[in-house]
Order: sequence, then structure tokens, then C-alpha cells
Amino acid sequence: MLVLSLDTTTRDGSVAVVRAGDVIGELVGDGAITHGARLPQDLMRALAIAGVGLDAVELLAVAAGPGSFTGLRVGIAAMQGLAMARDLRIVPVSTLDALAVAGADGQARIAAWMDGQRGEVFAALYDPGGQTVEIAPSALTPQRTLDAWAPALTRGPIRFVGDGAVRYASIVQARLGSDTAIVAPPPLAPVIGRIAATSPDRAQLPHAVVPIYVRRPDAELARDRSPA
Repeated sequence: MLVLSLDTTTRDGSVAVVRAGDVIGELVGDGAITHGARLPQDLMRALAIAGVGLDAVELLAVAAGPGSFTGLRVGIAAMQGLAMARDLRIVPVSTLDALAVAGADGQARIAAWMDGQRGEVFAALYDPGGQTVEIAPSALTPQRTLDAWAPALTRGPIRFVGDGAVRYASIVQARLGSDTAIVAPPPLAPVIGRIAATSPDRAQLPHAVVPIYVRRPDAELARDRSPA
């Protein structure tokens, strides 16, 4: 099965083409250009790198969030349009799930931490295989996240993966020790493509794919703060 996957949850984002679990084409985006200006060209460029045409794609996959609200909407809309044009289905993949799979070493539990901006992280705790959620996703400050996870923090080693883990490494290591593993996030489109390839039964019709926000969109929060 040939899968075309897209991640727009970060400024750079990425695209990948996966065949039978192997990445045959990969592209990391240019963060100086918005996702809206780069799509769908980045998708076509990744296919060209892989040496395959759009007509060979059998399944689409997209990072469904959490992440940049604008990036999420642009990425999902791009894949929905492509799916409708080519009569394809889409596998939506949680960005935190993808981070957990990418960071799993089979030994330590995985703390997926994305930079949520505004001093917060989107975070979830997974088993050592990166497959099972032990603590559900949240959007809190790093300190409050660690406080909420306190009972779990004493149950063996934890690897922190993601741009939120890198940004707040000093807070994590001050709490858990300087030898706590902090792992920078790899491009996630290849991981998302592999997840989709192994779970094609999760594919949805285009209109059914919706963003995973964890935190309410900034526009809604701003509206709530405005005078009546």
C-alpha cells in the first residue's frame, strides 16, 4: 500500500511517501513560508522525490493535532481536498501519538511534549512501546503538567520527546534529575505514514476528519475575554 502523509502541526512540517512500511520519499518544509503557501506543492514535491505519481497513492494520512491551530486547519483541508478529488480515505493521527511512537525505545515510558505556546505544553504519557496512553493529553504549563503526573513520575524512567520537551528541558531535569532523557522531535510525516500503513482500518471519509485541539482555539478564548 502506498501512503501519502502530511504533518502541519509545527512551523516546518513534513511530507512523506510510505510504501509497505518503508519511507521512499520525504520532505521537510520551509518554516519561513506558511503552510497555506506551500500546499499542495509540497505534497507533489514529495511524490516526485519518491518517483511515484499521485494516481499511485492508495491512502492518505494527516497529523490531526494538537498543534498550531492554523496549521492543523490548512493541513487537514489540503488532505480532504485531495481525498475528495481522488476518492481516497484519510487516516487521522494524533501528533502526540506520533511523537510517542517516534521516541519509543521499549525501555522507558514516553512523555510526548509539544510546545503549546503561551507557556504551555500539549502533553501525554505513554507506555514504553509508545502505543498505550497512560495519562491523557492535557494543555498545561510544564510545572503543572509535572504536578499532575506526580504519582506516575516515581514509577521508573521516562523519556521526554518533542519540541516542548526541548524548550522546557531545564524544568523537567530540575524536577526529575539531570540524566532524564530529552529527545528532539524528528519529522513526523514518516511516522504518521507508517502508523497509517499498519492501521488502514482507521481510515475515514474526508468530511469525518476533524482537528484534535486539546486546548480551545485562540479565537474562542479571545472572544470569551471580550466585553459583552
